[in-house]
Amino acid sequence: MASNAAPYGVLMVNLGTPKEPTAAAVREYLAEFLWDRRVVDGPRPRWGLILDGVILRVRPGRVAKAYASIWRDEGSPLMHYSKAQQRALKEALKKQTGMDIPVALAMTYGEPTMEQAGMELRKAGVEKMLILPMYPQNSGSTTGAVYDRLSKGLARCPHIPEMRWVNHYHNHPLYIQALANSVQEYWQQHGRGDRLMMSFHGVPERYETNGDPYPSQCRETARLLAEALQLKDGEWICSFQSRFGREEWVKPYTDFTLEAWGKEKAGRVDIISPAFAADCLETLEELAVENRENYLEAGGSDYHYIPCLNDREDHVELLVRLVTDNTCNWL
Repeated sequence: MASNAAPYGVLMVNLGTPKEPTAAAVREYLAEFLWDRRVVDGPRPRWGLILDGVILRVRPGRVAKAYASIWRDEGSPLMHYSKAQQRALKEALKKQTGMDIPVALAMTYGEPTMEQAGMELRKAGVEKMLILPMYPQNSGSTTGAVYDRLSKGLARCPHIPEMRWVNHYHNHPLYIQALANSVQEYWQQHGRGDRLMMSFHGVPERYETNGDPYPSQCRETARLLAEALQLKDGEWICSFQSRFGREEWVKPYTDFTLEAWGKEKAGRVDIISPAFAADCLETLEELAVENRENYLEAGGSDYHYIPCLNDREDHVELLVRLVTDNTCNWL
């Protein structure tokens, strides 16, 4: 390693986003995303016919309208917050270590690609790399997909860097504290609801049956957050959103639960999504808009969405700790 080279680099990875809120861009993104076996693991010939013949004909237009409703001047919210996290982490690491630690951003699907981010780190002289998937809870469909995509990107690389992984941080004290801080701050500004729903992205039930740790890690995150907020039984629930297809997914379902609560006249519901490190379509449109409408139409009186951690200072503090704890002897 050259004397002026960084001792290591950080590769932050999130899911991905269409380039723009158009049907064509969404179709391109969904084609890559939904073809991944980590996301949909059905038989390829049959799934290919369904994907090309039905889904990519019907869904892109509808999904593009949803993206358009949350799109920002600087792009999708996920990309905006991911870049903000990248900048904040780089600045915080320099303050912590006194060195310019390269931090590259990649998406599992779409751009910036793993190859683009890897080339950025290589040009900085990086020979040791920490992979930081921005998924608090580990799932084969997210963290596992990062592993697969990175392996594919490195397949033709003549110089494989030394690598370490942040496998998960679903129960890290700083993560739980940041979540609790965000909820308490929201309550201080907007009042407190009667119930707190912690909604996580769902996976099929068979994933958990086959050993995927994600659902149990989600439940532990929810329990720890409830403890940090000193919530009593009946004041909170862990639920799962974003079902796709006809098979059974892990329960309870977010939308069904909200409809039941609305019919019960449950009062005000506050909802947070701890599975997402940055606000995106599933939070800003599905949770903040679509599920709000469902709850109110079912008879609920009030509904508040609490934003993701995004580039909050306490969230960045967690990311710094994850990096430094996993790279201490690389310095």
